Parts: sequence; C-alpha cells; structure tokens
Amino acid sequence: MFHDLTISAVHPETDSAVAISFDVPAELAAAFAFEPGQYLTLRASVSGQDIRRSYSIASAPGEPLTVGIKRVDDGAFSTYAQDLKPGDTLQVMQPEGRFVTKGARKIVLIASGSGITPMVSIASDVLDQGGEVTVIYGNKRTDTIMFRDALDGLKDRYLDRFTMIHVLSREPQDVAILNGRITGEKVIALGQAGAIDLIGADGVFLCGPGEMIDDVSAALVAADIPKERIHFERFYQDGEVPRAPKSAAAEAAAASGVAVEVMLDGTRRLFRFEAQDDTVIDAAARQGLELPFSCKGGMCCTCRCKVAEGSAEMAVNYSLEDWELKAGFTLACQARPTSDKLVLDFDAA
Repeated sequence: MFHDLTISAVHPETDSAVAISFDVPAELAAAFAFEPGQYLTLRASVSGQDIRRSYSIASAPGEPLTVGIKRVDDGAFSTYAQDLKPGDTLQVMQPEGRFVTKGARKIVLIASGSGITPMVSIASDVLDQGGEVTVIYGNKRTDTIMFRDALDGLKDRYLDRFTMIHVLSREPQDVAILNGRITGEKVIALGQAGAIDLIGADGVFLCGPGEMIDDVSAALVAADIPKERIHFERFYQDGEVPRAPKSAAAEAAAASGVAVEVMLDGTRRLFRFEAQDDTVIDAAARQGLELPFSCKGGMCCTCRCKVAEGSAEMAVNYSLEDWELKAGFTLACQARPTSDKLVLDFDAA
C-alpha cells in the first residue's frame, strides 16, 4: 500500500545524488518502522507516466526516514528526484526487504556507488549495538562518494570498531590495491593482507552493480566463506538482463488462457492470463488490477508471492533464495503460468 509522505529535507550528496528525508506522521509511525537494510518503493507521475522505483533506507532507526537517490543515465525517476524539494509529496510504500543483519555482530559491508545507501543504515545500527563493522566502498573519485559525512562521522565516533576502506577507480591512491574497481580478487587480497577479517565475520553484505556482486560472491565462495554468510542486494544489473524464453508449457497455457486468482490484503481477485501477456503483473495491469511491484526486473522482491495452486515459471530471479523456491514462492513480475489455473497468495509470510 502506498502512502502520501511529505519531503522534510533534501540534502545534496554529490553533484548527481541527493538524500531525501520524509516526514512520517504519528499515525503511520508503526507502518514505516524498518530494519536497517530495508528499502522503500517510491511512486510518482513523471511526464505522464506512472513510475515507481526502490531505494534503500539510509537512516538508522530513530532518525528521519531517508533514502539516497543517484541520477543514472536515462533514469526517469532518478533524474526527476534531483529536483524535489522540501514540501513536495511522494507516494511511498511501507518498508520491505530482507537485506538485514539478523543480529550479526561482526560484519563486512562491500558497496559500489549508490550501493552504500543501505550500508549506512546497517553500519550505524550494528555499531550502536556494540558490534564491529568494516566497509569497503568503491567509487570513481572522492567527490562521487555518497554519504561521506555520515561515514566520516561513524569513523570518528567508533575508532576502535569501524574500519573504512575506499577504493577509487579514477583517482590515484598511495596504496595500489585501493585503485581500480572492487573485484573478488581485490577483496580476497585485502583479507589475506589482514586489512579485513572475512573468516571471522558473521556476515559479508554486498550491494551495487550485479557484475560486482557476482564476481565478489564467487570469490568468497571459492575462499571457503560459507554461502549462508554471504548476503546481497541488487536493484539493477549491468547491461540487458537476460530473460529466459517461455517454455513450451508456458506457451501452451498462455495460448489457451489461464484463470489467475490472487489473494492480496485478505481479498481475492480474479483475472485471466492470455497470449499477449508476458508476466502475471502485466496481465493484471491490462485488466485494471494493480498488484505490488517495483523494479520489474526480478531483483527487489516487492512482488513476492506464494503459488497456492497450479504452477508457474520465472523469466528472471535475482532475489528469491533456494528455500523460498522450495517453499513455492515466486516473483509476480517474472511469473508465467504453466498450468490452466494459477492461485497466488501475496499475503503469505
């Protein structure tokens, strides 16, 4: 559900990024309570188009609800957001996401660009709880570092428990390993040099471009870091996202038409999936039914639901974990029915 929230502050982070804070009224305080690492889905009409995007929360619990938005090339919403000002109103969905520490006390956070946003919230909370945090943060230059003041503030406040490592690709640094982009090889080398403790960490958290996440994750697994300690959040993928073609079963189901039933907020809704529809979200929208979604790229989990009856395949999945797949969860923005009837439960835990 979206709520209208008024912007209370806009703070330029770099020449192409802003931090936007919201005024949350008392009656919505419980609805917008969040765990560090979660995100908000923002919605606005931009040039006549209904656009929604997911942005991670950068504030710690108890601070003004804040997101960081970096302008990307051809990014309709991110460009629009740069001109927002206090007093403007946005539609905001309640916090979501599972990129959370779950009580971890010693963590390594690895981010590139705007991927630092959830890390600021996570680091602030873990340090406040007495934990130990190491951040590896990749950028082009010093002037492109988002939330630099916040990170410097953490370093000054928690000298003995917070380690900050900047990796710059277009600004030379004295230490060779800190030049270039973040790679799996570089992260492992930092561990071997004693700059970070990968083995002793309760969790390693990654956020940024898909290419970086894939490379570093693979290197960590190869270095015998248990997979259950590796967590990642991605809202975009470099280049065109490869989508699996429809299977023969999905093509046959779509050709004959599929009766789709969804449970959302305790209410059942019915519509049909037909040959012109690519995904369940598209079929619902064509028939005037709005289902929860944000990225439409299989990355953010806003459209997560459980298959209660029938079957479906996904074109892309970058967010559901193995246990969720085994439990029958799917992403509605990627789901294609493979049976003549499909029942999806958006209210399932």
